[in-house]
Amino acid sequence: MQGIKNLNGLTITLPDSSSEKLTLVGLSYSKKSEGSLKSWFMPLYDKFVLKRGIFDKGYDINTYFIPMFTGLKKSAYENTLKKLKDSNRKTLFDHIVFYKGDLEPYKSDLNLDEKTIPYLFLIDPEGTIIHRTQGKFTEGKLEKIEEAIDNY
Repeated sequence: MQGIKNLNGLTITLPDSSSEKLTLVGLSYSKKSEGSLKSWFMPLYDKFVLKRGIFDKGYDINTYFIPMFTGLKKSAYENTLKKLKDSNRKTLFDHIVFYKGDLEPYKSDLNLDEKTIPYLFLIDPEGTIIHRTQGKFTEGKLEKIEEAIDNY
């Protein structure tokens, strides 16, 4: 994804090949999957951005959440963007990136088959997916992400 902006207005390219870091990306492309994507916000933010856990200091990865506005939902983009910018969740602004455009080729390239669930991808700087999970947050899924980071 190129030329997308986070809520602070900074242009983001994912993955960032100029960075040596892994990138964790959470995607959702329907209203039905939005709540499940939100279930990941605080656990991932605490672990990979704030690094609150005892062993979390060693994790240095990029973390982004991407609500995708495609098809008829494109019309809701501006209103949703404004609502979130007006909220008190400013600490997440660098980590939330809104995408407005076509769902293809992402849907087929990333196998985004079920629109009612979010998808999370751990990507190396060259763009290779090294781990994938989907659905609502669980501790088990987070542990698998940590294992993939540790084994990289």
